[in-house]
Parts: sequence; structure tokens; C-alpha cells
Amino acid sequence: MTVVKSRLVATTAVFAFALTGATVAFAADKVCTEDLRILSQPWDGLTTTEKFADEFKELSGVGFQIDYLNENDRRAKSRADASTIGRYNVYYIDEANLAQFAAADWIVPITDYYPAEYDFEDFDPGRRTTATFDGKVWFAPITGGGDLMVYRTDLLEAADVKPPETLEELMVAVEKLHDPDNGVYGISLRGGRGSGANVWRWMPYFKGMGGEWFVDGKPAFNNEAGIKATETYLKLFEYSPPGTQTGSWDESTGAFNSGQVALIIESAPLGAMTLDPDVSSVSDKVAFGIPPKPLTGGGYAHGFAVGVKANKTEEAKKCAALWIGWATSKENEERRFEVGQPGELNRTSIFKSKAFAEKFGTELPAALEATAAVTAVNFWQNPKWPELGDRWGIILEELITGQRDDIPAALQELEDFANTLTAG
Repeated sequence: MTVVKSRLVATTAVFAFALTGATVAFAADKVCTEDLRILSQPWDGLTTTEKFADEFKELSGVGFQIDYLNENDRRAKSRADASTIGRYNVYYIDEANLAQFAAADWIVPITDYYPAEYDFEDFDPGRRTTATFDGKVWFAPITGGGDLMVYRTDLLEAADVKPPETLEELMVAVEKLHDPDNGVYGISLRGGRGSGANVWRWMPYFKGMGGEWFVDGKPAFNNEAGIKATETYLKLFEYSPPGTQTGSWDESTGAFNSGQVALIIESAPLGAMTLDPDVSSVSDKVAFGIPPKPLTGGGYAHGFAVGVKANKTEEAKKCAALWIGWATSKENEERRFEVGQPGELNRTSIFKSKAFAEKFGTELPAALEATAAVTAVNFWQNPKWPELGDRWGIILEELITGQRDDIPAALQELEDFANTLTAG
């Protein structure tokens, strides 16, 4: 995932930051005895949170240190640490490695320890769904979302196209809106290989068409759902801008924000980006909806979990959860909102606030609420998912770029790989 750096500005008084009486009660519990160590990916919002470290020390009696690593390095180090010495009290977890950490008992369910006063139920329902594995919720989100359909109101009006509500309407709309001779493409997609890249955007078609990764323990990709989803995705690429065939989030969303694209279906943080005139050249010409039926929203979420090895006692686990509760609290989300970090907001109370509506209008929060209802975990929740997803990403990119043309053979190759991956 690309980390977007933004300039911090002084905190304003849009929200009240007074600590609640519950915070004082936490301090009296004295569950913390040693400074905490947190392993995380870099986010501007955490930099903002670190500015208030004295607040947590007053609350808990201890300090904290966040070690930052980029995504791949963070995953490798957290896996190595959690399985051996356990130096970190808190791990940054994402939907792709949740199953591995939970199944190996390297973390504990967050809802067993998250302080009630910080209101876990206030988190966006789609993010709570994505943080769930085996019926339990394991981390508190720092970023995430489902999918939004974002479209150019001026282009749809000029072409007399209504926002599509079904996949069939989407296909018709994209073709009608496509006007490359005038620099406009119907839709923007991700073609670059990766379980979190082209596969991420392909999965809503697969799941929406009834696909399942495994049926009765056997891989089930080379079937009607897998073939139809892939055919549809490849067909849509006929209307996607040059560069997106091997591109990622940056190329796909960048094409939309630069004014080249009529419609895009992408992860929810894009919504606020398209309304930011510093990022988007079409900020005054966009509107939002949920993905056309039967597409499922691609739920993703990253957040913080309580480690097991470093927190050997119940008190230590409660202390780690106290930091997580504080770091992901409404107060800290309000601070992130004020300094212009909308991609790191996760609470419904923020999305429904007057300040959010004043900055982004009423349509975006309504779409965020609506898309939460269709957000789903589309990927295979298994520790071996990254291997399977990345293998399909390579094959899918080859189909998109024309290096392959036999979809059933490609899906059969993936099934064969899955059988080998799960053998024994």
C-alpha cells in the first residue's frame, strides 16, 4: 500500500478533545508497568497521535515506542517476532495476515480486552467484519473500508447515463462513456500483479457471481463463476486507460483524479481524495454510490492487535489494549480529521459528524454508510492466502496483457497450484 505523506497543520477547535471520566478511571487501574513497544507501518495519522504521547503517559503511567517498517518488511518482522521472542506488545495487522496470526495464537481477540469506554462498536461495520476471523474480532482498525463507486457527474449527464446499479448497466455505461479520442476512458482498473492489486479488484466479480475459493476442501476456481468473473474483468480492461494494465492503485486512482476516467470502483479512502482539490482535478464533479449488484465490496482493514508473547500476564494484555484503545479513540480520529488525514478515519461517529459533512458534503458519508452493508471478506482467510493470491496475480496479469488467452487453462493452473499448496 502506498503511504501518502501530507503536511501537518495546527490542531483547530472543530472538535472537543477533553478526556472523559473513563480515561481517569483507566489511570487508576494501573495495569501498565513498563513502556510499550509497537510495530507498525508508517502512517501520517500515527505521527499525529505521537504528538500526544504525554497524554497516554498521564493516562497509563508508561510511555511507548513505535517502530515503523514498510508493508513487506513489517509483515516479515512481525511474523518472526510473534513466533519467537515476542519483543512487541502491539502488532500492526492487516486482513492478509490476520488468519496466520490468529490461527497461530500470536494475538488475542481484541474485543476481549478493548476498553469498553472507547466504544469498539463505533467502528465502521465493514472494518469490523474485515477484522473478523473464525467468528472473533482480532484488531482495532487504523485504516480501511469497503468499495465505493465514484463517477463524474458532468460526463454521465452529457452522455445521458444514469449511475449503474447492476453489472449489466455498468457494462453498458462504461462503453457509452468511453471516448479515448477526447481523453476520456470509461473505467479505471488495476492490472498489476498481486493479491492486493489486480486480484483485489477481480475478487468482487468472482464473489459476486457466486464464486468460492474452496468447496468441500477442494479448490473451485475453474468453474462458471471463475470463468465469467475473469471474462468480465478482461472485457472492462478494453475501457481502462493505458498504463493500468500493469498498474496498481496509484495508476488507477491517479487516472481518475487527473480527469481521464468517467467511473471507478475502488477502496473507500478514494472518496475523500477525489474531493480534495489539491489531489483531484475533478473535485467539483464527482458523486458516489455503492458497487453495482451483484458485486461485493472488497473489505480491507489494517489495525492494531495485542501480542501474546510480550504480554505474558492479563495486566500486560490490558495495558497493550489500553494503548490500542487510546490510539484508535474518537479523540485521536478527530485529530487526524482536523489535520487532513481522511484515509485514516474509521468511526461512524466521525463520518456522521457535522464537521465531516461541512468538509465533504453529505453524499460521501451516506455512501460510506451504504457500502458498509455490502462490504465482504472476498479473499481466502487462510495463512497461505498471500501465496495463492500472488500466484493468481501473476497469471491474471498475463491474461490482461495478452500473454495468455485461455481462461479455463489459467484457472486450472491456479487450481493445481492450490492443490499443491494445501497438500498435507
